[in-house]
Amino acid sequence: MLSKRIKENTIKNTRRHDTDTGSPEAQVAILTRQIEELSTHLRKHKKDFHSRRGLLQMVADRRTHLKYLHKKDEKSYLTLIKKLGLKR
Repeated sequence: MLSKRIKENTIKNTRRHDTDTGSPEAQVAILTRQIEELSTHLRKHKKDFHSRRGLLQMVADRRTHLKYLHKKDEKSYLTLIKKLGLKR
């Protein structure tokens, strides 16, 4: 679970405007941060299958948001991918 401060910093780095919290860019950034934290948890706790299922759901949700963003605005998709360090 992300702390409020980490979540705000993540949104601040990827938002479209000052009050943006729900754009695809912000959602992908939050999901990416959650996926990173859960991945480190699962490296330590290999048999936590319930969290692993949640991780797979988050990855699928992020993929859906990225697919939507790629279809609607390819330029912002490419900048977001580069900023977050994701593979294309």
